[in-house]
Amino acid sequence: MQLRIIHTTTFEYDGKAVASYNQARLTPLTTPEQIVLHSRLEVSPAPWTYDYRDYFGTQVTAFEVVDPHETMTVTVSSTVQTHRPAPAPPSATWESLAEREVADRWTEYLTLPEMVAPPTDFAQRAKQVAADHELPGDAARDLCAMVHDEVEYIPGATDVQSHAALAWQQRAGVCQDMVHLVIGGLRSMGIPARYVSGYFHPQAEPLVGETVPGESHAWVEWWDDGWHAFDPTNDHVPCDRYVVVATGRDYRDVKPLSGIYSGAKTSRMHVDVTLTRLT
Repeated sequence: MQLRIIHTTTFEYDGKAVASYNQARLTPLTTPEQIVLHSRLEVSPAPWTYDYRDYFGTQVTAFEVVDPHETMTVTVSSTVQTHRPAPAPPSATWESLAEREVADRWTEYLTLPEMVAPPTDFAQRAKQVAADHELPGDAARDLCAMVHDEVEYIPGATDVQSHAALAWQQRAGVCQDMVHLVIGGLRSMGIPARYVSGYFHPQAEPLVGETVPGESHAWVEWWDDGWHAFDPTNDHVPCDRYVVVATGRDYRDVKPLSGIYSGAKTSRMHVDVTLTRLT
């Protein structure tokens, strides 16, 4: 499937911002499952830019606008060819995940900072899920199903700073919260897990040429002799409708836009995402 994604972010300031310094993680990655055919990032007013890859392999564009401005617009247009084969069956064992070759290699994906740390009752249930399965991969799928079944997707129930524990406590959140819960549960089992951000086409059978509204999305990958992806929000394996932009330990590593500005007291942000299936 070939998808065109246009992601536009508009900032409006209360007065004039005299300087703005930012990092954008909005450029899709080329991986064995997807090829970026075209990607262009445009900023208005015109900035100074610098491109690099961060520690986790994400394409980052750093930019700064030093002319006074009341609005700033960041637009990324990308065309991506996707081809995601069916996932391999689980193969890693609990013993193999505990070996230094795995635990040391993926040590950053085994930590439990506050954002993903599971509350006590959730950690206990994750421990029981692990005990019920001979293979970590099967336990991971079961944990995803538990989060999908028990946490209701409610936009606005949390914000980007919320911790997984809050979503579990209120049994409500968005895709970010469900992914953080799954990550915390998997890591508490000893399974390396990472956060994936990107997009997915919301229609099961997208029509060629039809443009539809979308939004940024998140899902999880865990280590099972290779990275295995799963979307706990929609309870299925990512298919050709998914496009990966960034990976990291949690949301803080993959923020689409982050930065600081000076001059104005407050700002407002509006995000618009559209997706079009081209072939």
